[in-house]
Amino acid sequence: MKQTEPIISSAPITTDPDDGGDTAAEVEWRRVEVTALQHGERIDRALVDIAPEFSRNYLQQLIEAGCVSVNAKRVVKPSQKVKAGDTVVIELRPTPQSQAFKPEDMQLQVVYEDEHILVINKPAGLVVHPAPGNWSGTLLNGLLAYDKTSALIPRAGIVHRLDKDTSGLMVVARTRVVMDALVQAIAAREVSRQYLAVAHRPWMGSQSVSVDAPVGRDPRNRLRMAVVDLEKTPGKTAKTDVILVANAHTGCLVRCILHTGRTHQIRVHMASIGHPLVADLVYGGAGVPEMNRQALHACRLALVHPITGAQLVFEAPLPLDFMGLMEAWGLRYNPPMGSK
Repeated sequence: MKQTEPIISSAPITTDPDDGGDTAAEVEWRRVEVTALQHGERIDRALVDIAPEFSRNYLQQLIEAGCVSVNAKRVVKPSQKVKAGDTVVIELRPTPQSQAFKPEDMQLQVVYEDEHILVINKPAGLVVHPAPGNWSGTLLNGLLAYDKTSALIPRAGIVHRLDKDTSGLMVVARTRVVMDALVQAIAAREVSRQYLAVAHRPWMGSQSVSVDAPVGRDPRNRLRMAVVDLEKTPGKTAKTDVILVANAHTGCLVRCILHTGRTHQIRVHMASIGHPLVADLVYGGAGVPEMNRQALHACRLALVHPITGAQLVFEAPLPLDFMGLMEAWGLRYNPPMGSK
């Protein structure tokens, strides 16, 4: 969508005296023109481009509350389609989620940078995207401070995520065109993502295994994921190649290659084959003195540059806690030649 300058009003929102509200909130109107790319989209999906700091669910609530108009006519259904040239106006009201989209200075380890993409080596403990319980101090907040133009892109250009306690490489888009291209490349499995993991129990049998098992919400515990039977439980197909790198009597070091990108996929698949990750308490791992988070590191990222067409390959060095665990367990690893 072609976005004009937002229209800000200082008029307060009236609050019901019974709802506990005692402060006036600022109202913001945003006016945009629908482009050919959004032609035929549902209005609730199109609104994500206008206000990426809000969830689609919240934007649907605004539609139902009469806060959205198309060509000066109030929208009543989230399913209404928009056309190229339509003028959309949305009335926005602050929420904890929207307030979270603020720049915060932080030290980002930038592995690669050009005008189109960033490659970040994320440390363990850093949340990628604001969510309940983590409305600030996230990678998204850091990206907004690092590059002010990232505020013009949904999710500040984040196209894939790592768990809070997983370290390693992530690619971030710096323009909307590049973001769309990267999303398509990831969906087409054209972006290679490899991880190193330390798991409990020594490896037995073949040096490699392909785990092809659907992943979905655990029907017995909705706070975690599990390998599921798609005929009985909702989920998505998931495939991970697991290759032994080093073995010891206490456990093993493995390289995991993702073919799909499901939530907690490696952690769930490793647990399903009897090798839960060290310190992954959610999926059966046990804590050790050397490691207080799941022993998982996104060590390698390979992709075709979405603009130049160049083949890019990045290697992230192992974090200190990961190396300390490997040394304590007698696991040896020789990084590939030319790794960064």
